Parts: sequence; C-alpha cells; structure tokens
Amino acid sequence: MRRKFVCGNWKMFKTGSEGADLVRELRQRVSTQAQIAVAPPFTALESVKQALAGASIQLFAQNCHFEKQGAFTGEVSAPMLKALGCDGVILGHSERRQHFGETDETVNKRLKAALEAQLHPIVCIGETLAEREANRTWEVVSRQIRGAFAGLDAATIARTTLAYEPVWAIGTGKTATTAQAQEVHAQIRGLLRELAGQAGADAIRIQYGGSVKPENAAELMAQPDVDGALVGGASLKADDFARIIAGAR
Repeated sequence: MRRKFVCGNWKMFKTGSEGADLVRELRQRVSTQAQIAVAPPFTALESVKQALAGASIQLFAQNCHFEKQGAFTGEVSAPMLKALGCDGVILGHSERRQHFGETDETVNKRLKAALEAQLHPIVCIGETLAEREANRTWEVVSRQIRGAFAGLDAATIARTTLAYEPVWAIGTGKTATTAQAQEVHAQIRGLLRELAGQAGADAIRIQYGGSVKPENAAELMAQPDVDGALVGGASLKADDFARIIAGAR
C-alpha cells in the first residue's frame, strides 16, 4: 500500500511571517498518517522551517537550478536548499514550463541535481486544453515522463514522485473527473513498469493536481492509482488544506 502524499504549492504567495503563521495553524488542525509537505516561495523557506520544528510536515521548495553554484543570477541550487533544511523540491511545474522556458531536458537536469542533493523530487507532468482536445494527452504526458527520467536507472526513478496536473485544470476551477484522472494515472503506472520495473511502479506515488478542493479531494484520492495531491490555491488556507489532507486515507 502506497502512503498518500499531499503537498501544498504556495506559488508566489506568503511572506515569511505569513507562511509561519499558516503552518502554525495547520499544525493544530492536521492529524494524519499521510505524508504532508508545504512548498513556500524561496523567501519564506527559512521562516516556515523554523515554524515547522518538531512537526511531521515536510518542507519543499518550488524549483532548483541544475548547477551546484555559478553565475546564475536569481537561481537557487539543490545543495543550497538541502543546507537550508528542505526535504524536497517541485520540478517541471507547468507554470515553469509556460513562463520560464522549462523543457523536458532541463527538468531532467534539475531532477538529477535534486536527487544528488538527497532531495525528494516531485516531477510535474500534464497536457494543455488544446492537447487534450486533440487527443494528444498520452503523447504529451509519456514524452514528459520519458524526458524527465532519461538516463536514470530503475532504482533512481523509484526515488521520485510524479504529479499529474492537466494544465487546463490548474487555477481554473475545472477539475478532471475521477475517471479522467484515474485513466491517465493508470497509463502512467503502466509506463513506470517499463521504466522502473514492477517494484518501482508499485512504489512510486502519482499525485493529482489541478483545482483540488476540499469538496473533491477524497473522491480523487480514493482512485486506485491516485496517491495524493499537489494542491495550489486551496493550500493557502489552513482550514481548506486540512480538509483536503483529511481526505487522504
């Protein structure tokens, strides 16, 4: 049985003090066997880490560079995140791909850097509305997975988490139906058997992301191949996020 994994991606919201207040409130509301993480912006990581002291909630970053150091103004490396106390990092989010030029190749390089730094990576994949309407969902998703995992062996792939986030559902209020989510997650599980073997495919968690709310979280996460959620806007309110976490059974 795969342990459910719910991560809140705060995107570009919350200062350090606001983030610390949020996780203090969250700590009082959450009691679960699931793995829980929050991913604040870089500027709030240290404050949130301090506020999480002694809690089981993990700290993730929203991105990392693929080099350990260098002349990369504005970037943050995986070893820097590890030194700060981060447990993991989100990679390849569609907003990074859309607005900041991320490609399957750069996601692959960032993934290797995160793994080398002993960070737990969440690799995001998903199709746009135009791609879904053109019946290209699996073409796009499978290409992104193969690209992210290029050059990695089965044991290394098994150290990652995938997050299927249909781009048309992110921040739009639209959510894939449970059947749509399960269909793609099952296809991903099949590809993982090819890339990481049966044991790896059985172990890797596949989160769903895209307008996850308290009202739909439990039903989505009850699907056999949906192993948790990558939550955006709803993770910015302690009550909403706690109710989503409660659905991870």
